[in-house]
Amino acid sequence: MIKFFRRIRQRLLSESKFSKYLLYAIGEIILVVIGILIALQINNWNEDRQAAIQERLYLNRLLIENNEDLETFGSIIAFLNEGIVTIESLSMALKSDSTNDSAVVAAAYAYFETGSIFPIFSSSTSTFDDLSSTGNLKIIRNSALRDNLVKHYAQHQAVGKRIQIGNEWAYPIDGKISADLNIMRLEPNSSFLFPDEPLEKIAAELRENRLNYLNMAAAHYWLNKDAIGQLEDLIKETSRIIKLLEEELKLSS
Repeated sequence: MIKFFRRIRQRLLSESKFSKYLLYAIGEIILVVIGILIALQINNWNEDRQAAIQERLYLNRLLIENNEDLETFGSIIAFLNEGIVTIESLSMALKSDSTNDSAVVAAAYAYFETGSIFPIFSSSTSTFDDLSSTGNLKIIRNSALRDNLVKHYAQHQAVGKRIQIGNEWAYPIDGKISADLNIMRLEPNSSFLFPDEPLEKIAAELRENRLNYLNMAAAHYWLNKDAIGQLEDLIKETSRIIKLLEEELKLSS
């Protein structure tokens, strides 16, 4: 093709048809420019297509992880509510002098199995962390969705930090009472390591130190209630984000 155009130029020059040669040269330049523009357009189209494919992959991953978070948050709330039930049962057993010994001890064992566990926060942030750390967050073209995602995962961090601060506040209360009262002998997973004690003796000790046990239980009650409130708000926000992601995926399909 190049040789063909070269022959035409040479023939026009040899025939002294300069004006025609000039027009031909201009036309050839225009053809080259058009070819470059077409090539650039094709390249841009390919890049846009690859970006759209990558965007859908990220959106799908975010959707999967947020659905997983709904299950995780729900499971944590269920466990914390179970702990609250044991806290309330222990309170009722220790406040009433008419509660029999076996019921008092059973309430204490149930409390130390679930009610005395500190709240935890767990969420799936690997995809958002990937987007943020690699600078690929801009691959999500919907700027409103990007802003919502940034705020959403900032709320993740805030909830995790709040639960951590609450736990750090309660550690000294729990730790001192646990050490002073040797509560590990009442922990279901460690009680077998201690010498057997009569049920009546254990119940008497629980009643004698009821305020200490109730103070410990009250701290965990507050932690659980606060964590549940934070997680319930986060569940609402996660459900909203899921809808936004689903709508964006429909639009990009």
